[in-house]
Amino acid sequence: MLRPTRRIAPRAAIATTLAFLTLVSGARPGMAETFAYVGNADSNDISVFKMAESGEMTPVQTAAFTGVEKPGSSTPLAITPDHRVLIAGVRSQPFLAVSFAIDPKTGQLSPIGNGPLADSMANIAVDRDGKFLFSASYGGNKVALNPLAANGVAGEPKQVIPTGLNAHAFLPAPDNRFVFATNLGSDQVLAFAFDAAAGTLTPNDPPAIKVPEKSGPRHFVFHPGGKFVYLIHELNGDVAAFSYEAKSGAWTEIQRTTALPEGFTGKPWAADIHITPDGRFLYASERTTNTLTAYKVDATSGKLTTIGSVPTEKQPRGFHIDPAGRYLAAVGELSDSMTVYAIDQSSGALAKLKSYPTGKKPNWVEFLSLK
Repeated sequence: MLRPTRRIAPRAAIATTLAFLTLVSGARPGMAETFAYVGNADSNDISVFKMAESGEMTPVQTAAFTGVEKPGSSTPLAITPDHRVLIAGVRSQPFLAVSFAIDPKTGQLSPIGNGPLADSMANIAVDRDGKFLFSASYGGNKVALNPLAANGVAGEPKQVIPTGLNAHAFLPAPDNRFVFATNLGSDQVLAFAFDAAAGTLTPNDPPAIKVPEKSGPRHFVFHPGGKFVYLIHELNGDVAAFSYEAKSGAWTEIQRTTALPEGFTGKPWAADIHITPDGRFLYASERTTNTLTAYKVDATSGKLTTIGSVPTEKQPRGFHIDPAGRYLAAVGELSDSMTVYAIDQSSGALAKLKSYPTGKKPNWVEFLSLK
């Protein structure tokens, strides 16, 4: 008696099926899932989007701040290095760092707990080991250091340090040995040596990097190679390139260009700055003209060549680049939406893909890839 033979699908058929599933889902087997998190100040929430390989965004959650009536004029965000926790800064009383657990499969946020901040903080950042939270107060003219518990919740401030006027960003160097704070109103960048084991900050020697008067140093970003740092100035629209000496923490200016589009007239109001993960392209946002300016980065000298400017969301306070360096997402405080751009991998030029509604007054974007 003959037994029925089991039919085995040919390899070609399996490959075709997998290709179809990839086309439908926009994902490859084994590829990382990428999510975008948008802080919305006026709607008191965080918009969570899942990004397909094509750059298409799908809303997956609106995470609320439980027990917080209004987060304040902006909602700074930071993600821990282990990708397990997202922290949001609340800029109204009581000043809080709100911690959310990140679901490793869905990217969705679940509240863990709240910790105290020393003031209304315009900017927060986590140290490279994920053990401390840095924060800067624009109105309070100070920076602070909070320990982070193992679950990512901030403890009481360990250090609160007075600064010059309008501390705006407070970020660690790539090797975690130094931390720098912009003072927008005093035209300087303060430098601190950081003892990551003890969790202490001490003024570096020299303690400050001076920049031109009334330029308003605001945000900065390190080159992934660690040899350069780029600083955007709010009040004159300058973008300055510095060489960075990792042993001493010294900044030496090597170039000064602009984030203002050609033919600009009016009062500059520059905002944010980010670099691609491979260090080849840099981008800056300007709020008066509602534009993004792109630059090519010379790998050897660190100097910038302007690629050009593109229109973007109204009042683009915040934007970011995905971990693969293929897409940029910018949000508009006055348009309540986010626009995604494809980054040309040869030229660095931006091409608009699509816009998406967010919460009210979006001003911060964080990307995260989860495997």
